[in-house]
Amino acid sequence: MTRTDGEPVAAPPSARPAGERLPVWLLIPAGVAALLLVLPFVALLTRLDWATVPSAITSPEALQALGLSLGTAAVATAICAVLGVPLALVIARSPGWLAAVLRTLSTLPLVLPPLVGGIALLALLGRNGLLGGALAVAGIQLPFTTAAVVIAQTFVALPFLVISIEGALRAIGTDHERVAAGLGASRFTVFRRVTLPLAAPGLVAGTVLCFARALGEFGATALFAGNSAGVTRTMPLAIYTAFNGAGVQQDTAIALSLLLILVAIAALVLVRGWRPGAVR
Repeated sequence: MTRTDGEPVAAPPSARPAGERLPVWLLIPAGVAALLLVLPFVALLTRLDWATVPSAITSPEALQALGLSLGTAAVATAICAVLGVPLALVIARSPGWLAAVLRTLSTLPLVLPPLVGGIALLALLGRNGLLGGALAVAGIQLPFTTAAVVIAQTFVALPFLVISIEGALRAIGTDHERVAAGLGASRFTVFRRVTLPLAAPGLVAGTVLCFARALGEFGATALFAGNSAGVTRTMPLAIYTAFNGAGVQQDTAIALSLLLILVAIAALVLVRGWRPGAVR
């Protein structure tokens, strides 16, 4: 279709080619899927006593858990960035078989139950673990400490950063890096001035997702770090503790759940905004 001045205009949805139209019957399972994803959150909102939300999320216990979660998640995200960017670069630039092996190992925490991750961390760093015994002799005890929270969060969140950055690196290819190297730039200069800027959208998206995942981590933290108030009781653990407190603190649990949902929504909005080709 063209305007009177000869400029093309987008065809309206009803004028799309038949090959681009979805079968009508697909709307039924799609609608059911959407309801399955949305209705639980709607039900959660209906359970909120909005009059008590401010006091619930500003209680000393809630603020303590929130501060611990934000602090440990920030540290875990920084560690993921330091370790994940090099790992993603190695995977993206490795031969096919090696990249496949590294990618599988990197994404393993995504498909395993978090509780399994907690058991694995205990097997490695616990008092009788593979490395825990040597650490204990040196006077270092990691399980059931704040450091254990950071380690658990890093373990479960690192794959999100690696996957995002690796995808961005594969999308940009190596042409620009080769040109920079041909002009005499050192490997570090190419990495700092070419690779990282081009991969910035993936880096930002991965960092936001990593932080959101670390903030919501529960299973591995519960097993490896425990549930000690002020030391290892993060927001998810505070929600679990409040919800199992004979109902007397369920308003706090629901209010904290709402706070985590808002953080997750904010993370998804940021990721969408940095995604190449996203609709702003």
